[in-house]
Amino acid sequence: MYDEDDLLPISALNQLIFCRRRCALMLVEGQWADNEHTALGLLQHGRSHRQETESRGDLRICRGLRLRSLELGITGIADVVEFHRSDANRESAVALDGIDGLWRPFPVEHKKGREKPDQADEVQLCAQALCIEEMLDVHIPAGALFYNASRDRLEVSFTEALRHTTIRTAQELHQLVERGQVPPAEPSRRCRGCSLHDACTPDLAGKDATASRYIELLLQAILDNQETPP
Repeated sequence: MYDEDDLLPISALNQLIFCRRRCALMLVEGQWADNEHTALGLLQHGRSHRQETESRGDLRICRGLRLRSLELGITGIADVVEFHRSDANRESAVALDGIDGLWRPFPVEHKKGREKPDQADEVQLCAQALCIEEMLDVHIPAGALFYNASRDRLEVSFTEALRHTTIRTAQELHQLVERGQVPPAEPSRRCRGCSLHDACTPDLAGKDATASRYIELLLQAILDNQETPP
């Protein structure tokens, strides 16, 4: 079990899977920079993180619900948690204060872009579900990812394999922070759109980086600047 002071952001699980170096730059060194992608993402999450509850018949929609898991050592804010009226037993549904019946929690994470090839989004969503399970003593079998660019809503089953991956990722996140070291860069095409590209300098900080390569890139940068018209 972790103390409150040791809790790390749920969103950092996504960052860790996307790029370990980026995650360490953010959590270990406190680096951050905005670009068009992060600005749009923050705007979208700012809207969904306004704390409010909406009722639609047998559906209650909670936005900006604060989450935490002392077992995994993570905390964050859920974009949306839907509560569906349910006839299920107490294992998979909960009672809500001042409202009759049982309600089944269903977390929904909003994303700016489109579906990704890795499990970063699924792990982040599953982590939210694990937090809710711990907080409400309930079992959550599934949730959904909503991609704003494609307007797709994809249901995600919280299988044992996904739960295991999520727990392992949370453990790796704490180990990364405890070590306090930033891993070497692993340059890829993802680097071009990264808001921390200038702080990371992936071409100079990769595993295969050498002094000669550094000088070569530095000289090229100088020449490029000299060729730029005033």
